[in-house]
Amino acid sequence: MSPRQVILLILSALTTVVVALALVSSWQQPQIQSRLDLAQTNLSLQAAEWEPPPEWEMNGLPGGLIGDDVYETAIAQYRDALNSVRRTLDDNQQQRRLLSDSPVNGLPEVNQLDGAIQQAQDLKFTLELRLGILLAENDRPEEAISLWRNLLEELDSAEPDFTTLPQTRTAAILIDLWNQSPPDSDYAEALLNNTLSGWFRDRALSQLYDVQQDDEALAALQAREQETAQKTLIRLVILTLISGVTLLLGTLLLLFLLGQWFFKGEAAILAKNQGNTWELDWDWDIIAQVIVVGFFLVFFIGQALSAGIILPLFYNLANLDADLTSTRWQAISIFLSYLLAAAAALGVLYGSLKPYFPLKEDWFRFRLFPGLGWGVGGYIAAVPLVLGISLINQEIWDGKGGSNPILEIALEGQDWVAITCFFLTASVLAPIFEEIIFRGFLLPSLTRYVPIWGAILLSSLIFAVAHLSASEVLPLATLGIVLGITYTRSRSLLAAMLMHGLWNSGTLISLIILGGGAT
Repeated sequence: MSPRQVILLILSALTTVVVALALVSSWQQPQIQSRLDLAQTNLSLQAAEWEPPPEWEMNGLPGGLIGDDVYETAIAQYRDALNSVRRTLDDNQQQRRLLSDSPVNGLPEVNQLDGAIQQAQDLKFTLELRLGILLAENDRPEEAISLWRNLLEELDSAEPDFTTLPQTRTAAILIDLWNQSPPDSDYAEALLNNTLSGWFRDRALSQLYDVQQDDEALAALQAREQETAQKTLIRLVILTLISGVTLLLGTLLLLFLLGQWFFKGEAAILAKNQGNTWELDWDWDIIAQVIVVGFFLVFFIGQALSAGIILPLFYNLANLDADLTSTRWQAISIFLSYLLAAAAALGVLYGSLKPYFPLKEDWFRFRLFPGLGWGVGGYIAAVPLVLGISLINQEIWDGKGGSNPILEIALEGQDWVAITCFFLTASVLAPIFEEIIFRGFLLPSLTRYVPIWGAILLSSLIFAVAHLSASEVLPLATLGIVLGITYTRSRSLLAAMLMHGLWNSGTLISLIILGGGAT
């Protein structure tokens, strides 16, 4: 074994340990899926406020499109989310105590736990404020007031913290309002506007104006509510149609493909090219060099260096007023750092394969046909599969396991510059780069050692693990399997890139629609 191969083995082992630790660490972080579910619930609450025109009832059309059970459903979902956050918070606090009592405790791990605890506490307080408003609006004010008083007692017993001050004052104001008592604070309206959002803000303001007997402000709020509710209903209908139609088409397509495979065997669409492997001249060391050095080291380190050092220095030298805490500049930095790091990683791929040029003609092929058909079909077929695995996955992880930070920023931001950057990153750069690495190079290279089905499974697992979120391993591995089947059957890298791009685009569109419900 050459010195270079020994070094690659050591790097591979170290990378495996680091990735495993990152996955374990992500267990402490909340999933974005629970936030997506609550965001869709918030949309339903806003849409339920819409009052259809009188002529609807005159013509025999239904008056309420959302349904009367939306509030009970929302209460149940918020209770589940709150219980999940409480369990996560208890687990993290217990781990924090164990670390404090341990004679050997790592400062980075302590800091990470402290950050996770603070994040869980903030989310817990927010959920308690919102759940209380839901209960109060559902004719259960006693439960709401009890919940808010418990929140106040918990905040008062804790160490003084400036970050929880708005939540403390908001809870006190809400207690006054649902006791039909005008709040003492002159800035109650401003505080409710800043602390709450969407349906919850409107309900609290409505109660405020009602208690203050400010009929003019209440009428203006109700008019705004109706306008917002109508727009939100349109958002909800679009989201439901997109997901529902795609799910139905995907289920039908899967049934057709599986049925054809069962009856036609080797002549079926899914059996196409299943036995054709790739010709390659390199061994495991080139695979390790591209994946370990190129992807896990150069790409990830390149992203960190670009986002943390190179781009801030560039912004400073270019005299750009870059607020790196804003959604817009975070999105711009994510796009540029991904572009630079991906280019560096592809440089490693090029340098690794250059001694073997010219490659055989079946490597990195871009065929428009059948690439387009397989790409669109693969995306449609993946929807029910990944959705089903995701539902199981939620039960396994109970709201924990981390998520892609881009998704969380995209959910919160409604800036169109930021959205454009997210789209370019997730729907253009990521599909091109990741498909070249995982389907274009890794999957075919693995066929030197395992059958095609084994290469599909192994490359999909590495693809999923590379996202460094424990809760995303199963769904992303499922997506990777469909991507692998799409590529091996079509023999067109364009098919995998198109499918990947469609998947990420669909996710972003859903986030944009859901994020709009919080305004």
